[in-house]
Amino acid sequence: MINSIALTGRLTRDLDLRYTQSGTAVGTFTLAVDRQYKRDGEPTADFINCVIWRKSAENFVKFTRKGSLVGVEGHIQTRNYDNNQGQRVYVTEVVVDNFALLEPKGTQATPEATNQPQTAPQHTGGNSYVPQPKPAQTAPKAANDPFASNGRQVDISDDDLPF
Repeated sequence: MINSIALTGRLTRDLDLRYTQSGTAVGTFTLAVDRQYKRDGEPTADFINCVIWRKSAENFVKFTRKGSLVGVEGHIQTRNYDNNQGQRVYVTEVVVDNFALLEPKGTQATPEATNQPQTAPQHTGGNSYVPQPKPAQTAPKAANDPFASNGRQVDISDDDLPF
């Protein structure tokens, strides 16, 4: 039997990171995955619920945010439970075993780029976390970057390229 899935899409919201009573990190998010066909000329997408566990969840929340393009590998899980009204609720989700960040860090608006303080999850017990500010990081000076735009055109011929 095979239960394997690989998806590429964008996060519809920031990861919701929580901790179980035993202290295990668990994150949930929704991935918008474009379909290959369009409906009435408009692109369509599937919105797939995902869950990620342990250290992977803690790393995922550090490096992604709403709109991030990611690839995930995992398996499909189905479960059910009775809600507060006594109705049976069925859930189908992807349990993420591995993920890949598919955009350069500077592509998404990051807290460093917008000069907003970063927050890191701190376990406080139960199923929640309290954001704690991280120290601000300074960007390297553009004067030290030999590839920074200095107003002059770069003279490169096709013979200089390795491919």
